[in-house]
Amino acid sequence: MSDVPSMPRGACDCHVHIYEDGYPLAPSASFQPSHSPVSAYREVQQALGLERAVLVQPTGYGFDNRCLLDALAQFAAAGVPTCGIAVVPADISDLELQGLHDAGVRGVRFMMLARSGGLLPWEALPTMAARIAPLGWNINLQLDGRELPQRREVIDRLPGKVVIDHTGKFLEPVPPHDPAFKALLRLLEREGRWVKLSAPYETSRCEAPHYDDVTALALALVATHPERCLWASNWPHPNFRPRPADADMLKLLESWAPDPHVRESILVHNPASLYGFGAGIA
Repeated sequence: MSDVPSMPRGACDCHVHIYEDGYPLAPSASFQPSHSPVSAYREVQQALGLERAVLVQPTGYGFDNRCLLDALAQFAAAGVPTCGIAVVPADISDLELQGLHDAGVRGVRFMMLARSGGLLPWEALPTMAARIAPLGWNINLQLDGRELPQRREVIDRLPGKVVIDHTGKFLEPVPPHDPAFKALLRLLEREGRWVKLSAPYETSRCEAPHYDDVTALALALVATHPERCLWASNWPHPNFRPRPADADMLKLLESWAPDPHVRESILVHNPASLYGFGAGIA
């Protein structure tokens, strides 16, 4: 992999999906993913110089977290600091939550884009957030960022930590002065709220490799809330063709956060604080 930016020690990829052919997809799956095992991601991780990872349960597996848990065990066996974000039913027991915690899970995913097969409704969000807050977990929330003005009050009231996916995931990119993006900025003013700078190709209407419309939002987030920003590859870029080059995603971060100290915070210190890397919980 050529032209890979130099990474600081402890750099973390905060959004990775693992797909193993041996695990059946849920009936709600919206597409057939390609086989993307731990071994394939480890090659990418090592080539990019990344040392930590957050594995996010694909919506295609529904509530069946076995592939996620198996992947966490494989990373643990290799000595790679990793944690997981699971998808769980609203009526999951406290004992089951503790079991997931012991296996390395540190959050619950809420996918609110109907076309992507999300399983948990908005109504389940406050109760789930209250249940997982004592564990130190986070709510990993993906929604159309254009809904943030009407959803911000609900998100503001949630106890514990909340992570917003993919630079706000504005399905129709908005300019930085748009009320929906300003709602995201206000959301990040509260302690325990975070945003991933990731997957610009999913929503951008501009050409690669710069994705100018999403880049404008990433620049504004880094300028105003660098301590709330995370970086993620979104490997293996599910259901997107052609796949973007993983090194190009890191190069974008260099342009979004040209100050190396800020970039180190985004890659190392912010995820360490959020997910507990180095604190004995992941």
